[in-house]
Amino acid sequence: MIDTNLFNTLKERGLLYQCSDEEALKKLLESGEKIALYEGTDPTMDSLHIGHCVPYCILRRFQQAGHKVYLLMGGATACIGDPSGKSEMRQLMDKDAIAHNIEKIKNSLKVFLDFEGENKAEIVNNYDWFKGYDYIDFMREIGVHFNVNKMLTNDIYANRLKEGGLTFFEMGYMLMQAYDFIHLNKDKGCRLEWGGADQWGNIIAGVELARKLNFQDGGKREMIGATNPLLLTPEGKKMGKTEKGAIWIDKDKISAYDFYQGIYQTPDACVEMMFALFTDLPMETIRNLIKEDIVKAKKRLCFEITKFVRGEEDAILGSRMSENLFTQGGSDAPIFEMAKSDFENGMNICDILVKTGLCSSKSDGRRMIEGGAVSLDGQKVSDISLSITLSDFNEDSILLKKGKKNFIKVVIK
Repeated sequence: MIDTNLFNTLKERGLLYQCSDEEALKKLLESGEKIALYEGTDPTMDSLHIGHCVPYCILRRFQQAGHKVYLLMGGATACIGDPSGKSEMRQLMDKDAIAHNIEKIKNSLKVFLDFEGENKAEIVNNYDWFKGYDYIDFMREIGVHFNVNKMLTNDIYANRLKEGGLTFFEMGYMLMQAYDFIHLNKDKGCRLEWGGADQWGNIIAGVELARKLNFQDGGKREMIGATNPLLLTPEGKKMGKTEKGAIWIDKDKISAYDFYQGIYQTPDACVEMMFALFTDLPMETIRNLIKEDIVKAKKRLCFEITKFVRGEEDAILGSRMSENLFTQGGSDAPIFEMAKSDFENGMNICDILVKTGLCSSKSDGRRMIEGGAVSLDGQKVSDISLSITLSDFNEDSILLKKGKKNFIKVVIK
């Protein structure tokens, strides 16, 4: 059953920013017809941070509405690198690194999309169709439709041109991404490409290529391009990173506490959009929450997003630790309660760091200790095999510190 109200939902929540033909998209989504759509990602990293995930939140709504979702992994385009918004050419990646990143990202995407069942999301890789495409054939069939003067006026190349370093190599990126849309329209029936607003130039290039090919061969390719607004701070910077680093969605990259706190640093002006993207709360409820108390609204936002991405247990842990940070008298450290029996036979320091959420994994804990970043009651820990027993507690508590600002007070209950 197709949800014919999806277009209204996207508009109401402010998730549709640009569209090559908004009226056609509205008609299509209200027709009750199941459509296929896709979003493309270049696997330049082995994980995703919260800013990367905006389109996936929207694709999730398309899938829930009954539409077929494809996720394009740019195994070929990542070999070039998207020049959008870049002042320097991206570092070239080898194919093994790209393949590794694709496998890692696939697992991360399960947070947002269902890869099982009758209407499962599917992952495709553009390396599969570019690896056998002869260069001369590609330029004769596709390159001939691109005007260089027009390409150079596109924002995609603005920074690279300003720095005087745009290469012909990078110019090929738009052609490849435009062809992706043509291929997926022909092979998978994709009629809509979705992406972030910074991809508008690349997306519209695919729509225009389809129009030119239709004129050339009498085809009837009906293709629409659309974008969502970017998550930007009031200073115009992309969200997804904090002073402490990226807000990764993978648990082995960041602790529950740091993830929760990273979301809490969302600028007040961006809270409504974050709610609209990552939750299903009605917009009226969201606006009332923000209007009544922005602090409480941000705490609700932190809990909802942490629960969605990492699970309820981490949401409760992050919330509890954050609340303790601001409510405990004396030390600013959040309190983490543990049973006395946990320490009767001793507990390894790395296990404690993971259990309290100070470190995302035991290997992370070992790295922190070896780097001199962990202290126990003011004494630097240098031994990764250190075992903490009841005799190490001072009045039933010990103070753990990671780096300069991360404290946890472990209390025996």
